[in-house]
Amino acid sequence: MFSRVAVVKGERGLDPVYKALDLIEYQEALEPWNTVLVKVNLLTSDTYETGITTDPIVVEAILSRVMDLGKRAVVVETEGGTTSPDTAVVETGMMEVIDRLGAEYVNMRKLPEKVTLKVENPRAIDSFEVARITTESAIISAASMKTLHHTGITMGLKNMFGMLTTRRKFGYHPYGMNEVIHDICKTLPPTLTVIDGFYGKEGRGAWQGNPVKMDTIIASSDPVAADATGARVIGIDPK
Repeated sequence: MFSRVAVVKGERGLDPVYKALDLIEYQEALEPWNTVLVKVNLLTSDTYETGITTDPIVVEAILSRVMDLGKRAVVVETEGGTTSPDTAVVETGMMEVIDRLGAEYVNMRKLPEKVTLKVENPRAIDSFEVARITTESAIISAASMKTLHHTGITMGLKNMFGMLTTRRKFGYHPYGMNEVIHDICKTLPPTLTVIDGFYGKEGRGAWQGNPVKMDTIIASSDPVAADATGARVIGIDPK
């Protein structure tokens, strides 16, 4: 059995994202859900051309497609970086897009209803806490294309680490981040992955390194296939 992964090259804009989504038949994947969460990467207030945070134009295209289906669209993030996502969503220009389209933004750590998810046959962690809304909605992991010293790459799968509502996420690092990410994504898999490669970033840290203009969007309903393809695109063996 093969997974479909769209790889679209094009200058920064809405059309490459639309094309990537259309190639993976996103409507069928989202059909069972009334609410769609778009998990962005807002570690800092650095803007899209740094390659660190998710590009607002990518989010605009995703929100437009989701809302055209009549779904409730919510951009979500939690604390965990150097900047509060409540600040970063404004300073990166993403809030302007959300407001203009009539979508919503939620900091999941501030939601009162949380649930603890148990991990079956865990590699690193037995359970983790998330906002209840994540278990009642489709999730689109809208990730940046970056390298990272302790996981090799940080794309769609690593972006799901930000679903955890704990503020001190660094406490999970000693367990082995690859194993922690495995446990999270196995237990709470994203419905779709969209990797923002208009600008990528190479370097050791999540916010250290150099931006690279890639002009690439990757999308799939298979989160592992999406990241494996993203790794190949930047010359890294996904295994």
